[in-house]
Amino acid sequence: MTSSAIAAAAKAAEAGTAARHAALRLRARLNALIRDFFAARAVIEVETPVLSRAGNTAPNIASFSLEFSGSVHGAPRTRWLRTSPEFPLKRLLAEGFGDCYELGRVFRDGEAGGRHNPEFTMLEWYRLGWCHQRLADEAIALVREALALVGRAPTSVRTLDFATLYREAFGFDPHTAPIDALRAPLAEIVIDPAGLDRDDWLDLLMTHCLQPAFAADAITVVQHWPASQAALARIRHESGVEPDPTRSGAVDGAGARPCPSVAERFELYLGSLELANGYHELNDAAEQRARFEAELAVRASRGAVQPPIDEALLAALPALPDCAGVALGVDRLLMAMLDADAMAEVLAFDFSRA
Repeated sequence: MTSSAIAAAAKAAEAGTAARHAALRLRARLNALIRDFFAARAVIEVETPVLSRAGNTAPNIASFSLEFSGSVHGAPRTRWLRTSPEFPLKRLLAEGFGDCYELGRVFRDGEAGGRHNPEFTMLEWYRLGWCHQRLADEAIALVREALALVGRAPTSVRTLDFATLYREAFGFDPHTAPIDALRAPLAEIVIDPAGLDRDDWLDLLMTHCLQPAFAADAITVVQHWPASQAALARIRHESGVEPDPTRSGAVDGAGARPCPSVAERFELYLGSLELANGYHELNDAAEQRARFEAELAVRASRGAVQPPIDEALLAALPALPDCAGVALGVDRLLMAMLDADAMAEVLAFDFSRA
C-alpha cells in the first residue's frame, strides 16, 4: 500500500470514529427524550430480569442460553437471555403496576448484519385500556419527536391494513391468494422454497418487495395482520362479508367475500426500516399456551432448540388487564435519524468489534 493510500485509510478511519462518537452523543439525547416523553405521560420506567427460566418459542427467533454455576435450589440451571422484556413487563401489569416501559438491552442469537446485531437496545411500553390503534398513534408521536432532534420531520404518515397494502402492490388478497400467486413477484430472487409456508412467503414479499418501496422519511403503519401471525396479540374474528375490490357485484353477491380473522397488531416503518411491532395484548392463557406449543412444533420440525415455555407468564395472563404494548428498536431509530446504512454506525462497537 502506498503512503498516500495509508494516509487516506487513516483519515477515513478517523472520520468513521468521529461519526460513531457523534452517534453515541445523539443516542444519549434520544434516551433523555424517551424518558421525558414518558414522564410527561405518567408512564413509569422499570427494569426487569435479563436472564429467565424461559426462552422465546417463536420459530424465527433464537435465544442465547447459559449455565448458572451457583446454587439453584432445584430451579433450572439453564437460563435464557431475553429477546425482549415483554413477558416480565406483562407480569408486572398483571400485578397491578400500571402503565410502564423499559429501555434496555436484549439479545438474539444468529442475527448479525447491516440491520441486526446480536445485542441491541429495545424500548417496550404498555398502556392500560388502550387498543393497538391508539398505541400506534403514540408510537408515531414518539418517532416525530425523535426526528425533530435532528431537525427532520416525516414526509407523510399513512396507516393501512395489511390486506390493503398487498392488494395495492400485487393485486391479490394476502389472506386468500394461492401460494403460487404469492411466489410470483419473487420469481427473479433465488429462494429455496423447501419448508416455506404461506406466512414465510408473505414475509418475503414484505422484506424484499414492499419495505424497499416505502418512501424515505415516510411513516407507514401496517395494521391487522393475518391471524396466523398474531404471536401474542388478540385476534379479531370478523363476521359477515366485505366488498371485493377485484370483482364487481353487490356485497351480498358474487363480488363479496367472507371477512378474514385478523390479528390486532401493527408494525411501524420509517422509510424502509421496520421500527416497531405492537399488539392489543392477548390475556387468554389457554390460547397463548396453544400458540406457544404450535411454535415449538414448528421448531421441532426444523430441528431447532426447544426453549421452555414461560409458565410464569401464562399463570399471570388471566389477571392481565386490557392493554396494548409495543416494542421499538432504538438502534434502528438512530439509523433512520442519521441516514445510516448499517447498525454498526450507531453502536460503540458492533458484534465484529465487541
